[in-house]
Amino acid sequence: MTTALPHCPAWTLHAWPPLLWQVGKKIPLQLRHLGTQVTNPGDAMFRTVGQTLWAGHGEEGDVGLAWDWVHLGRGVVAMADPMAVVTNLRLVGDEGEVLGPLESARHFNTLVHALPWQHEVERAIATPAALRQPVPALTQ
Repeated sequence: MTTALPHCPAWTLHAWPPLLWQVGKKIPLQLRHLGTQVTNPGDAMFRTVGQTLWAGHGEEGDVGLAWDWVHLGRGVVAMADPMAVVTNLRLVGDEGEVLGPLESARHFNTLVHALPWQHEVERAIATPAALRQPVPALTQ
């Protein structure tokens, strides 16, 4: 996994090779923060929103997760839509079946909530817009 281009939109994770993973099996890789983008800095009418991108490399391959977030108030950020984690990870159930989006959402949310992502989002919000770094692009 290397940085190559100035920006990596979260939806590009769909182009990564899918990585099948058995539900309940510990993911033996450390996901790291690649970047957080503030897409709307907020104002009196609208909340601050953006996306955050996390990825890792393991023996099985590269895995990436990204999701939209919303700033609810001082020190409080939340996933904008817990059902909309973008990832190349495909979960496999006990019977060997690939789980659908609804069944997978709970497991993806468990992964998300184990990450220190709120801290990274708060840090991005606190950084003046002129100093924010774009989310790096990834190449396989």
